[in-house]
Amino acid sequence: MTTTSSLNPSVPPRAPAAAYDDLLARVLPQARGQRVWTPSDGPMPSLFVSHGAPFTLDDPQWLDDLFDWARSMPKPRAVVVVSAHWEQAPAAISGAAAGVPLHYDFSGFHPRYKTLPYATPDATDLARRLTGLLGPTPVHEFADRGLDHGAFIPLMAMYPAADVPVVQLSMPGLDPGALLDLGTRLRPLREEGVLVLGSGFMTHSFAVFRRPELAAATAAFDAWAVDALARGDADALADYRTKAPGAAIAHPTADHFVPLLLTVGAADDPGSAVSAIDRMVMGNSTRSVQLA
Repeated sequence: MTTTSSLNPSVPPRAPAAAYDDLLARVLPQARGQRVWTPSDGPMPSLFVSHGAPFTLDDPQWLDDLFDWARSMPKPRAVVVVSAHWEQAPAAISGAAAGVPLHYDFSGFHPRYKTLPYATPDATDLARRLTGLLGPTPVHEFADRGLDHGAFIPLMAMYPAADVPVVQLSMPGLDPGALLDLGTRLRPLREEGVLVLGSGFMTHSFAVFRRPELAAATAAFDAWAVDALARGDADALADYRTKAPGAAIAHPTADHFVPLLLTVGAADDPGSAVSAIDRMVMGNSTRSVQLA
């Protein structure tokens, strides 16, 4: 994958993740001092984030957008994240102990990306709560599995102080209805100050890299999704394969879209979606949304 600076040969290449280094240098005091959620704030929102590969850490605007978005709400007591990159049935959870090593589930990038840490606090209480919500089926904890890049990359920008407990929950499958149901089961966590986060990509086309004219299809899909979200039409979103224009190009596989259904399922008002990020990057929509 090409870094932002290398798209323009007149711009000298920067070190891998230099934009992330800059973010940390600028915002860590603010991140540490962010006000923590209290019950008087009401339920935390549910979020869908387009997470990007490691090149997100080279894009200063993307990083700033994610950080500013997190700053617009109270710091959650904990985060439950469902990423496009972990499908496991029945639903399972990542290691909840403090500082479980990250799951660097990518290749072909500069080695530095696999040395960047994101050591979050102990999340045992959240893991126990999740196990209760998802019962009676036993929920297996993969104690040695840390957060994958669909989880840790956006969180590195949103909560760069790494001071929020995080548990990753697997997708039990790629059926949109199953993800809606899973989101509904997680909804009570929002009233406890837990952020429910679906992490995918509003459009996820590699073909558009080779054929830029296909960006018309990803843009059409993005516009359709915005309309369906505004109407709170969960049925249309679940049936995106037949109802959305450009679906075969925008999402040749379901894994990066169905986390949006988790976010919708966890919301009290499916029609409350507000776009926090709505940029196109390399022909794909990075649209990220917040629901109440």
